[in-house]
Amino acid sequence: MNIDDFISGEYKQQYEYKSFSPTTINRAWEVSDSEVQTLLSDADRALGELNAFSQLIPDVDFFIAMHITKEATQSSRIEGTRTNMEEALLDEQEIEPEKKDDWQEVQNYIGAIHQAIAELERLPLSNRLLRDTHRSLMQGVRGKDKMPGEFRRSQNWIGVSLKQAVFVPPHQDAVPDLMSDLEAFLHNDMAHVPHLIKIAIAHYQFETIHPFNDGNGRLGRLMIALYLASNGLLTKPTLYLSDFFERNKTQYVDGLMAVRESNHLKAWLTFFLYGVKETAQNSIQVFKDVLKLKERLDSEVLPHFSTRRQKNAQSLMKQLYKQPVLNIKIVSSWLDIPINTASLLVNDFVKYGVLKEMTGKPRSRVFVFNEYMIIFGRKGE
Repeated sequence: MNIDDFISGEYKQQYEYKSFSPTTINRAWEVSDSEVQTLLSDADRALGELNAFSQLIPDVDFFIAMHITKEATQSSRIEGTRTNMEEALLDEQEIEPEKKDDWQEVQNYIGAIHQAIAELERLPLSNRLLRDTHRSLMQGVRGKDKMPGEFRRSQNWIGVSLKQAVFVPPHQDAVPDLMSDLEAFLHNDMAHVPHLIKIAIAHYQFETIHPFNDGNGRLGRLMIALYLASNGLLTKPTLYLSDFFERNKTQYVDGLMAVRESNHLKAWLTFFLYGVKETAQNSIQVFKDVLKLKERLDSEVLPHFSTRRQKNAQSLMKQLYKQPVLNIKIVSSWLDIPINTASLLVNDFVKYGVLKEMTGKPRSRVFVFNEYMIIFGRKGE
């Protein structure tokens, strides 16, 4: 099917409301539009450069931990949480009571990403893996009583009420077959659909089916990263689109609705591919900036420490790239050194401009690797 000929589906009358019944997607897709083909080529090239770059970086998994934290924060922010990256990296006891629910949702997302990536070693990207990931995502947070890990068995909607809904997904009876079709499409190698076109269509379809009672947005965005990893487009999970979607939230939501309402699949693919291209380029720049920072600190800060203290200083510096928000007790535990020794080391890192105290309190102080956080916290161009 040519994307220009796509008919997204139809509304079906249910009891006192109409639900949207989407067209199945497991078929061959033809992309003849030159604008989409050019963007696809650009996005593929940027993704390949990111993949190559990530394989050259020592200790890349430390930096990936930060990518995952940013993704969890931004994807949850689209759903209304207000936890920022610094808060996401704090221990629970450091979080103010009124912020704990949002904080826990972000922690669940971080855990769900790690779990899903690990499960890809033994499971394909499948409905089973999506259900397992959803169960982790919803554990102990808002939505925990809405059948975590199971496809919905009741009608859901987007909006304040069913009668005033912005969008009503398909009737619950259609969900199993639609999700089976989506799963088959993800694994249909005979269709010869370019990977980025396939996951763009699959993401649209997942959000349209809305197969779970809650958490569909977060899981649908995570599915993009899982697809890229499971198909070898990225050796390391270094690209997440939630920051792009959050900065362009209106266009993201409107783009999905325009496919449903007016069959505008080309506009959605254009938006998605531009997001992949921009995000990959931004991720490459983040890696470059981190390496510059690391080289500067290694040459300008670490030489200040005596031979006797050099091992602890190097160990702390390395750990900061994985966990850039900390307190003295954490440093003591990381390095297996006394509290007083950890305190002196942290104070020196503050003196040399590596760490910055972020609470302003004389006790229970928390420190942040500020320059590093600024690099990851920068918004895309």
